[in-house]
Amino acid sequence: MSSVPPARGLRVPGLDWLLLGSVLALSVLGCLLVWSATSGSDATAGDGYVTRQVVNLGVGLVLLTVVLVVDHRWVRILAPLVYVASVVGLVLVLVMGTTINGSRSWLMLGGLSVQPSEFAKLAVVIGMALVVAERTEGRWRAQVGLRDVALMLAVAGVPAVLILAQPDLGTMLVLTATVFGVLAVSGAPRRWLALLAGGGVTAAAAGVALGLLADYQVDRFLAFTNPDLDPQGAGYNVEQARIAVGNGGLFGQGLFDGSQTRAGFVPEQHTDFVFTVAGEELGLFGAGLVILLLAVVLWRALVIAANADDLFGRIAAAGIACWFGFQAFQNIGMCLGIMPVTGVPLPFVSYGGSSLFAGMLAVGLLQNIHLRSASGRQARLRPPSRVLVRA
Repeated sequence: MSSVPPARGLRVPGLDWLLLGSVLALSVLGCLLVWSATSGSDATAGDGYVTRQVVNLGVGLVLLTVVLVVDHRWVRILAPLVYVASVVGLVLVLVMGTTINGSRSWLMLGGLSVQPSEFAKLAVVIGMALVVAERTEGRWRAQVGLRDVALMLAVAGVPAVLILAQPDLGTMLVLTATVFGVLAVSGAPRRWLALLAGGGVTAAAAGVALGLLADYQVDRFLAFTNPDLDPQGAGYNVEQARIAVGNGGLFGQGLFDGSQTRAGFVPEQHTDFVFTVAGEELGLFGAGLVILLLAVVLWRALVIAANADDLFGRIAAAGIACWFGFQAFQNIGMCLGIMPVTGVPLPFVSYGGSSLFAGMLAVGLLQNIHLRSASGRQARLRPPSRVLVRA
């Protein structure tokens, strides 16, 4: 007769609840800020926006759950399909997309508007991670070579060219920072990173000199260097955003009671400039809470990357952290006047389905990597079963 006693002192690995809680807190806070920014004198309009954002949040949580429960082997198998689908979406935007605020970035599907460039950020991250994993796993020395870097840049280059053709400069800046971060994490030599950074700066300067940027984009950069240059034109958004944030003081004017927000002085306040609502109505403490929650999301993403069992998971998680980190910095920076206005949403806070869906898919992937890594650690720590043989 034999018996196998159960292992003691072991816990079934669970979700990263700190990551999930921070994302949910940001999303709920975002719904409140969107409601305040869009209600104004017309409460019915505000109710419509917040209702749609709550629906977006529900759909986003479903997408998060689907990615979370999918077997990790399928994540790698489906990665090329996700990448191809994002490229197809970017091509369709150029063929039949809708132009909003000078950028042809939107596809109208019935009554829904979809921005494929938001999903392209995630597609580029997992595409580059897959290239490195497939080419280096199993090598005696998993060192990234010139051919690996070239393939990673090719994977990122196709969506980048299509996004630049829209033109969507804000998304292009976020994508560039994300690609640079993924290359750094993957182990690309520093001299190549320096060459890429120098080449990027040179290309940007050449684009301005050759007139490849639209006039309004050049005006935004000029207004960034000197907001007083055109306070009623290109510098208007930055000037009004800084006034709104400054009005909040320590504790804010109260939710739904911000003077700048009520009067509608800040354009696009429910999307690109939603942080100004937090600054004015919730004050330094409320705006600081938003930044703290975003910092927790980045911290957990980096922890998941550090603890990942495989190279694909490590690079994908680090790439998502680079994406969220730079996009949050860019959005908050333009609200404070320390970054140029480029029109990127604040992750999990700004109004919009595409940005929220892409972010939730990325968080689902982070949770998937975390669960797989935790399960692997538990399996390695589990002591061998003892078989008792009795006469």
